[in-house]
Amino acid sequence: MQGYFAIGALVLLIGLVLFRARQLKRLDITAFQFGKLDKKDFLIPPFVLLFFYLIIANTFQLPGAGTLIIDNTIAGWVGVALCVAAPIVFFWGMISFGKSFRVGIDMDTPGQLVISGAFAFSRNPLYLAFFMILFGILIIFPLWIFLAYFVGGLWLIDRQVNLEENALRTIYGTEYDAYCRKVKRYF
Repeated sequence: MQGYFAIGALVLLIGLVLFRARQLKRLDITAFQFGKLDKKDFLIPPFVLLFFYLIIANTFQLPGAGTLIIDNTIAGWVGVALCVAAPIVFFWGMISFGKSFRVGIDMDTPGQLVISGAFAFSRNPLYLAFFMILFGILIIFPLWIFLAYFVGGLWLIDRQVNLEENALRTIYGTEYDAYCRKVKRYF
């Protein structure tokens, strides 16, 4: 049953991104910048699809991969709590982003620097939500494969954050540096 929360959280996040991108498209803002700056980004989708399959496979008892690290059902409910909280954090971050929301780095029309709302507490609330889901799923399904995905996800997210921070320094300069001194990268 706990796997249903993981699936629901992921579907909700994807739905929120697609909905917001469509809203911005109506305002002639291209929200999807994925892969424009770094072509290696296109290596990510196959791993994401496998991740989805593994979650679905473990939820519905389909052929999956992985060996248990630990077996603790009670801890799984902590994972559920993280999977429930993550879309809330993500939604708050998207609302705070306003018209500046992008998937990827937009060097041409980035929008204004957002430092209020969720961004007053974390410079990366959307990525924080992804961390929460990755960790929640690892706790729900304590398998070695999900541990590998968690470690890989942390690396990919941190890599993207570094790329974005470099771009933001180029775009906003000292205004962004002042913001970085006030607000932590994640939490």
